Amino acid sequence: SAEEVAPPGVDSPREEARAAEDPSLSLRFSLARIGCCLSPQSHFISALTVVFVNSKSLSSLKIDDTPVDDPSLKVLVANNSDTLKLLKMSSCPHVSPAGILCVADQCHGLRELALNYHLLSDELLLALSSERHVHLEHLRIDVVSENPGQQFHSIKKSSWDAMVRHSPKFNLVMYFFLYEDEFGPFFRDEVPVTHLYFGRSVSKEVLGRVGLTCPRLVELVVCANGLRPLDEELIRIAERCRQLSAIGLGECEVSCSAFVEFVKMCGGRLTQLSIMEEVLVPDSKYGPDDIHWEVSKHLGRVWFPDMMPTW
Repeated sequence: SAEEVAPPGVDSPREEARAAEDPSLSLRFSLARIGCCLSPQSHFISALTVVFVNSKSLSSLKIDDTPVDDPSLKVLVANNSDTLKLLKMSSCPHVSPAGILCVADQCHGLRELALNYHLLSDELLLALSSERHVHLEHLRIDVVSENPGQQFHSIKKSSWDAMVRHSPKFNLVMYFFLYEDEFGPFFRDEVPVTHLYFGRSVSKEVLGRVGLTCPRLVELVVCANGLRPLDEELIRIAERCRQLSAIGLGECEVSCSAFVEFVKMCGGRLTQLSIMEEVLVPDSKYGPDDIHWEVSKHLGRVWFPDMMPTW
């Protein structure tokens, strides 16, 4: 039977059962109800602070899209620094880089963290890489442009290197929702991203830099690129990103020959290959009727391009 999905702010029966068994979970799930019932920011912060003060063993906290601020995070740290393992706080505009740094400095058991790029700093990465901190397992960064032409800061390669030395197996997941002219600071130096998603159109130049600077890349999703073929960029990614096992291409263009060469270079390690049929441009060697046979041969399994729905 299909798993029941609860509406926003309402826990599913399965979550209710888990919460009954684990008090820390019940506190975590109650935050959704708090956010739905208390719309003024001051009311929400007051309620959240009460939760933090009265909880002494929170292990997981999801406060995405809430008005949580630095003072309330300090209360969280004061009462739950020994137990907090997971913190998801994307789209929390009232938190500063100093606020999240306080969490990293004190919560040495933190294994999973999700936040927006404006909160990411060299100091934060170094705090997560300290000897006192456990190995980080999952770091998600949302890079979102609020206004066209927004400026973004850079992160030093040495800070990323420190993270990799401390937590060599951690997953770095990055979601980009930028305009094409806002990618200036990104992919200039090597970055240990493992899962990379471009939610808006991204240029050939940026995708070319991805192939040069992302050797740990496991998954790549490009929603749109425009009408300039990505042949060279795709081949470079196959050459340099030796761990790549999943790729998805939306509104892009790749010649059939370049796509076959890409699959041939990656081989059977491509466990997920999601390409719209419209992406593949026929050339002198391959057309739409025979490319699936060639790709299937190199993958070691039957493969067909995705079809655009007709409705």
